[in-house]
Amino acid sequence: MLPTTERALLRRLAGEQAESRAPSLIAAVVRGDQVLWSEARGRVDGERPTVDTQYRIGSITKSFVAVLVMRLRDEGRLDLNDPLDKHVPGTSLGHLTIAQLLSHTGGITSESPGAWWERAEGADWAALSNSLSAGALRHRAGARFHYSNVGYGVLGEVVARLRGMGWYDALRAEVLEPLGMHRTTPQPVAPHALGWAVHPYADVLLGEPTPDSGAMAPAGQLWSTVTDLARWTRLLAGDTGEVLHPDTVAEMREPAHVDDGDAWTAGYGLGLQAFRDSGRRLSGHGGSMPGFLASVVTDPRTTTGALTLANSTIGVAVMTLAMDLLKLVDEHEPALPDEWLPMADPDPALLALTGPWFWGPMPYALHLLPDGWLNLRPANGTGRASRFRPEPDGTWTGLDGYYAGETLRVHRNPDGTPNHLDLATFIFARTPYDPAAPIPGGVDDQGWRGGVR
Repeated sequence: MLPTTERALLRRLAGEQAESRAPSLIAAVVRGDQVLWSEARGRVDGERPTVDTQYRIGSITKSFVAVLVMRLRDEGRLDLNDPLDKHVPGTSLGHLTIAQLLSHTGGITSESPGAWWERAEGADWAALSNSLSAGALRHRAGARFHYSNVGYGVLGEVVARLRGMGWYDALRAEVLEPLGMHRTTPQPVAPHALGWAVHPYADVLLGEPTPDSGAMAPAGQLWSTVTDLARWTRLLAGDTGEVLHPDTVAEMREPAHVDDGDAWTAGYGLGLQAFRDSGRRLSGHGGSMPGFLASVVTDPRTTTGALTLANSTIGVAVMTLAMDLLKLVDEHEPALPDEWLPMADPDPALLALTGPWFWGPMPYALHLLPDGWLNLRPANGTGRASRFRPEPDGTWTGLDGYYAGETLRVHRNPDGTPNHLDLATFIFARTPYDPAAPIPGGVDDQGWRGGVR
């Protein structure tokens, strides 16, 4: 990066570390498959931390668990609308769906009953399940966003039941090893930072405990490094390394609920936090455990991401810092658009579908994308737009926008030329209300005419 960019990033990092009195703070900026910048302030064992120094990442663990659940969904082992009882019967939460657990909309209490779980040795699943009486529900399911660490303890058990192994064993085999994330572990492995509490009125430290959280571990157990989280940031931006399909990650990023009303700036998807900042749609997750704070945030549009790790219980604005680092990079060295290249060997039958189509009197344009995908969008740029993925039966499935999940069918004339599109019962014709297309309700036989009669 340019020296001026690096200086601006370092200045922001150094200011945060000094003002928040962080024992150590390390950050990095990622774009595409490269770590563009990384710097650290403070000390770990008397030395500056490095990209290989482990920190506890707290609730970022939830995103890893969510990826395991979505892999099970993509394999057909579960449906997001399945009630918990289908996979883990016998709990007081059995009516809640997998999607509600992933998105914190099940109405479950935020913390597990009993001792302060972040600072106490965790019990096994049987003990956690037995502690979840009917009183564990604080809100009507689906009514609102209510962050629940308990919900991810439950999802960890879902993974364990369906995989026949512990959630971390599944994570290591299915995600960490394929991505080369060898320094993401449930317990610290040297070199690692110690967790500290900073006295509010004096520059002194108090060591924090780091117990094993037992059945609650899927909510915040993991330790990781800058190097490993840089790879994780790439996955969240869409470079999934075949661990998940990029469309599944995009689905996870979409907010299922928002925190702050109509002009939302923060929400939650399926295991990922969603943010709007300075006109950008960002995604990632923050984390905190006694002695540690962490954040990962990415802009999928530019594949630029930032991550921050600190060993302090409170006070370090790690998510704000990450967003500010992104903003500085965008201002100083904005990402270049992908280079345009012509499509190789387009299918003539698909080329014949492109161009104008009309939903009633409204003009749309159908564009051909690589791999036989289609993009249908209003000609004036305003309204319902969706991309469509080809299916083996000759139809297309909507991926986003109003028509997400809906089926697009092409109906042809006897000579094979396209006659009309049928999209979730809406008819798109080559001309406005084309009388040659089967328009429901028919087409006025007087046709288009001037004036009102």
